Amino acid sequence: EHKLFLVRALIPLHKPKCLAMYHQQLSYCITQFVEKDCKLADIVIRGLLKYWPITNSSKEVLFLSELEEVLEATQPPEFQRCMVPLFHQIAHCLDSLHFQVAERALFFWNNDYIESLIKQNRKVILPIIFPALEKNARNHWNQAVHSLILNVRKIFFDLDPELFKECLLNFQEDESKKDEVKARREATWKRLEEIAAKKASSNEAVLVPFIGPPRTSSG
Repeated sequence: EHKLFLVRALIPLHKPKCLAMYHQQLSYCITQFVEKDCKLADIVIRGLLKYWPITNSSKEVLFLSELEEVLEATQPPEFQRCMVPLFHQIAHCLDSLHFQVAERALFFWNNDYIESLIKQNRKVILPIIFPALEKNARNHWNQAVHSLILNVRKIFFDLDPELFKECLLNFQEDESKKDEVKARREATWKRLEEIAAKKASSNEAVLVPFIGPPRTSSG
């Protein structure tokens, strides 16, 4: 019965835009459920991911704060059940244009217990978040976020240099493929522009096929 109340009543309360008005009380209730029954952590975390705000950065910061409290009460088996979708979302947060969202996500590594969970499962987690880490380590406009990202990057490098190098190599290969696709696309557009320019200079018409309205059957 208490599980139904959690799933059907409490978790959906994260959806309204006015969440900030009652978030502190809601977050406390949610955390109490997890502390009393650690097996509910997976349900709660997946529930937060389901209602995760897309365009509201201040609401996203609230979600991250609550997520940290829930993770502090989460046991390793429950963490492992939801860590893949969870860290895909964390990666999005690290890559956020809103520095407060990225900063709040990076604060997870300041929490000793959460950092220990991440370290234990680094072989799954690092490949998920590495592109966001590496991209923003190179050129993030906010100095505080940039510094935090470099710290997190160093934690992983010091912990498992081989895994770090493997992720870096994969990242560089993916970036190289993206550059090749971009170059081919730009070359195609350039050729089309040159063809159009030649036709224009020779007053040759560029024929565009007419697409008429669909025919209606007389039957």
